[in-house]
Amino acid sequence: MTTVRLPLFPLNSVLFPGLVLPLNVFEERYRAMMRDLLKTPEDEPRRFAVVAIRDGHEVAPSAPGMPDPTALPERGPAAGFGPDPMKAFHKVGCVADAATVRERADGTFEVLATGTTRVKLLSVDASGPFLTAELEPVAEEPGDEAGALAEGVLRAFRQYQKRLAGARERSLATGAELPDEPGVVSYLVAAAMVLDTPTKQRLLQAPDTASRLRDELKLLRAETAIIRSLPSLPAPDLTRGPTHLN
Repeated sequence: MTTVRLPLFPLNSVLFPGLVLPLNVFEERYRAMMRDLLKTPEDEPRRFAVVAIRDGHEVAPSAPGMPDPTALPERGPAAGFGPDPMKAFHKVGCVADAATVRERADGTFEVLATGTTRVKLLSVDASGPFLTAELEPVAEEPGDEAGALAEGVLRAFRQYQKRLAGARERSLATGAELPDEPGVVSYLVAAAMVLDTPTKQRLLQAPDTASRLRDELKLLRAETAIIRSLPSLPAPDLTRGPTHLN
């Protein structure tokens, strides 16, 4: 299978195909990445790959701190990811297409990208100003009974939304139409559920759409049952998307 080399943007969250990713880019390694992307002609996609961090820090320490206040902060494209960045990242990620890359007066960037296709991480190169990776596309197979499973997941997801809104003591917005294409449903629900990163990563790398939908159906039923037993949820806004320092 043909491979591709793209800039690599590690995050403490999982990006799914079809989902929007807003970024506030201020670290120099990622500012260099954005400056490089801006060299791409406007009629061509400005692509980079997003992978979830397994062991490391989304933002590298910029000053000495605990446990050693005399230790110097790390520098360079792999700062915060250890001597072998490959070990710091989950092996399946998502290509992002940057529709908007806007440089601010202070040199930071406001970026709005959309996930497109899944990719497998083959190698990481830290020799340049930012990380790049050799990637292999991961095909999305429908699997068995994906259509019927999608219908069940949508019903369970609507119930989950109602329970979540009730536990948070706010009304549920019902104006938005939910999709019916199984692959789109599987990614939308995976992104919208309140789950930890390892669970979302498991959903991203599911072998096919039907497997992802089966997993989501179990998760939705379990999470809905948990929410039903809670009088309220303490988090201020659990359904809001993750905020990235970069």
